[in-house]
Amino acid sequence: MAHLSYVNVFARDIEALSDFYRRVFGFVEIEAIRSPIFRGLDTGRSSLGFNAHDAYDLLQLSDFRNAVGVKFLLNFDVDTKDAVDHLVPVAVAAGATLVKAPYETYYHWYQAVLLDPEGNVFRINHVLS
Repeated sequence: MAHLSYVNVFARDIEALSDFYRRVFGFVEIEAIRSPIFRGLDTGRSSLGFNAHDAYDLLQLSDFRNAVGVKFLLNFDVDTKDAVDHLVPVAVAAGATLVKAPYETYYHWYQAVLLDPEGNVFRINHVLS
């Protein structure tokens, strides 16, 4: 069976954006894979990578460099509703924009929807019992 190893985000500033996720969620940088165009964070179950725009050329994706619109949604699960409520102001103080305040969904999750400092969408979730 396959498993998700990394989610990579193209970023204008890989240092600042990886630092944002480190500060908000406490992820640790995987220093062994650091390069001038990449930063990686250990999330505990998979990894989160940040690619500089130079990687578009490296991966032969230069035709897609200026694609517009929301293309993915990062989800970060936490252990409690209180953790969602705690992390939202931490994320906003670190530069996130709150799109939708914490709420209970019809599928029984408690979540908030935010934009990181580069405008990428992410959610902070707790799955309710």
